[in-house]
Amino acid sequence: MPKHGAVVGDVEIVSLSDGHLEFETGSFFPNVPAEAWSDYRNGLTPEGRILMNVGSFVVRSDEQTVLIDTGLGTGDHGLEHSSSGKLIKDIASVGITTGEIDLVVLTHLHLDHIGWNLIRDDDVYRPTFSNAKYYVPKADWDLFTSPAGLRRFTTIKHQVAPLEPLGIMEFIEGRQQITETLSAWPTPGHTPGHTSFLVSSAGENAVILGDAAHVPAQAHHVEWSPAPDRDPALSHASRRELFDWAERENAVVASGHFPKPGFGRFELADGRRVWRPM
Repeated sequence: MPKHGAVVGDVEIVSLSDGHLEFETGSFFPNVPAEAWSDYRNGLTPEGRILMNVGSFVVRSDEQTVLIDTGLGTGDHGLEHSSSGKLIKDIASVGITTGEIDLVVLTHLHLDHIGWNLIRDDDVYRPTFSNAKYYVPKADWDLFTSPAGLRRFTTIKHQVAPLEPLGIMEFIEGRQQITETLSAWPTPGHTPGHTSFLVSSAGENAVILGDAAHVPAQAHHVEWSPAPDRDPALSHASRRELFDWAERENAVVASGHFPKPGFGRFELADGRRVWRPM
């Protein structure tokens, strides 16, 4: 396996990071009792908090170079115990320039997935990835760019809404092919338009989760839905369907929030589905 990624058929998936987030277990998973974490202490910080990578992935093939999610970006996001703003340097560290990105594909529109979409100079917006088309889930666009959405989610004003007048945006609606090897798999619940992505090449498969899951414990506890889930029951159903498929197909699983670099597989062990890092 390459140092920074995984190979699926003729496609390379490169793991990148913009920083990290930390959350108290009880605030992020308010319906999960404290004792349920006893089997998962090795995935927590010494203080007992959940440590999440803020991950993105480049899917690179002969046809196109695709960036999935763009991190938190720079500035103060009001999140305690967090760091961000590293994505562009991380892209350069693996020998990719921002101009080489052909497509930017967003799993959903929460602030830790859109932060490097655009650069603003004196109220003039320009794409960070200058040659890219941006793919946005339509159901998320409708929610987050509504008047109420723009009031609540201020980052949308600067990192999503300006994509439309720039003429560089395409919508994702349902299951659709993005490139020859990359396709969209709707996994709603976390947000209305939340989308995971399948990579299929030469008989091999991978799935890029987005926020279909946040911690490896959800491999078994698919019923655990975090506080940011807009529809917890739907999120649970989406996660179960996707994870069942990934386990059955022995697919590579790429998670931006699991410990770096975020590659592994779902396997059965003693009657429980577990996450096996690669």
